[in-house]
Amino acid sequence: MTRVAAIDCGTNSIRLLVADCDPETGELVELDRRMTIVRLGQGVDRTGRLAPEALERTFAACREYAAVIKELGAERLRFVATSASRDAENRDDFVRGVLDILGVEPEVITGDQEAEFSFTGATKELTGRADLTRPYLVVDIGGGSTEFVVGEEHVRAARSVDVGCVRMTERHLVADGKVTDPPTAEQIAAMRADIEAALDLAEETVPLREAHTLVGLAGSVTTVSAIAQELPAYDSEAIHHSRVSHDKVREITEWLLRSTHAQRAAIGSMHPGRVDVIAAGALVLLAIMERIGAREVVVSEHDILDGIAWSAAAASR
Repeated sequence: MTRVAAIDCGTNSIRLLVADCDPETGELVELDRRMTIVRLGQGVDRTGRLAPEALERTFAACREYAAVIKELGAERLRFVATSASRDAENRDDFVRGVLDILGVEPEVITGDQEAEFSFTGATKELTGRADLTRPYLVVDIGGGSTEFVVGEEHVRAARSVDVGCVRMTERHLVADGKVTDPPTAEQIAAMRADIEAALDLAEETVPLREAHTLVGLAGSVTTVSAIAQELPAYDSEAIHHSRVSHDKVREITEWLLRSTHAQRAAIGSMHPGRVDVIAAGALVLLAIMERIGAREVVVSEHDILDGIAWSAAAASR
């Protein structure tokens, strides 16, 4: 077993996994997994730059993670950064800050690399499941982008498109500097049209409708599962490999789109950092399910973070 640390820094959150991995047997023993909402992508769609306060929130989380990695004695760390830092003009400020704190440079990966890691992390433990038929469509709904990957044991086709819960919220659901509470029918229609256009782009290279099993990743999807199960608090074990029907996703999405901030914040399983962006994330999921005719989504807590850990363990060998 090789002890590794993996960090996934996205548009909305930064996450850490420290685990003992054996690439040959496929065994992963989790030692620490945590997530911090830092909203690194705050305003990037509008300004093209990472905001100073967003950088400081991210660096504070990095300092916390550095202490955990040191305490657990990980042999190798891989830090992967996604959509927001890939797009920003001042990405060098971000790279320097991470290097100073953690001793490694963040790898600002492409959308295709992001999709590869997500697929590996999400499907490695599904191998041999008789109740889930291949090919899989793995969908990772992030803050700034959504990754689509179709494959069996390995990736057959992948595409990253610029729709995510933060980007869609900032682009369509903000008026006078604040999130509309609740959004108007016109705002929702414009957001849905944007999502459908992105799905058209994804279908140019990824055969979405050939998939037999839809696997959904990241906070928007896991939060929808938590709401569907009426969990009093977020429970990773209950959420991991849960299944949510299309009808239930539609019911939850419609409620989120007509709810107020206070109503969403009152949900016990809702992370405070997702209150304003969950409606957009749920709508992305619903649009995908309707596009491919999926009757349900299999929810995975294991995603790009686990894929990064597997890649770190393989590299250390």
